[in-house]
Amino acid sequence: MSQLNKIHDKILNIEELDLLLDSWKNKKVVFTNGCFDILHKGHIDYLAKASDLGDVLIVGLNSDASIKTLNKGKDRPLQDQSSRASVIASLQFVDKVILFNESTPESLINRIIPDVLVKGSDYKIEDIVGHQIVLENGGEVKTIDFIDGYSTTSIIQKAINSI
Repeated sequence: MSQLNKIHDKILNIEELDLLLDSWKNKKVVFTNGCFDILHKGHIDYLAKASDLGDVLIVGLNSDASIKTLNKGKDRPLQDQSSRASVIASLQFVDKVILFNESTPESLINRIIPDVLVKGSDYKIEDIVGHQIVLENGGEVKTIDFIDGYSTTSIIQKAINSI
C-alpha cells in the first residue's frame, strides 16, 4: 500500500467510524478536535501528548463550513478541509481523522464516547464540549498546555506584517 493510501485510509466518514468503534472496545480511545488550519509546532506537541494518553487517537476536524461559523476571520480557513485532513492524517501518532460540520463536535463525542477527551489548557474542564458524557461513562477529561508563541493567528499576522 502506498504512503498516500495509508494517509487517506486514516480519514473516515461517520459510517466508517461506526464500524471501527466496536473493534476499539479493548483500547483506550482518545478524542480531540480543532481546525488545524496551519499545522505548527504547537499542534504537533499537543497532538503527540494527546496520543500518549491512550491507544487510539481520533481527531475531529472542523469542516470548512464549521470554521466559517466560528468567527476566525473572513478568509479562514486558509486551507480546505481535504488538505487539512490529509496533513493531520499524515502524522504517525494520529490514528483517525473525521470531519464534522457543526460548530462543536458534541454529536461526534456522543457517538464515540471516548475514554479520554482532550482540549488545550485554555479551557476549563467544565467548559469543554462533551465533558459530561465522557465523565458519566467513566472517562477522563484532560487539558494539555500549549507551547507559548505558537498559534495559527500569530503565524498569519507575522506573514501579513512581512509583506
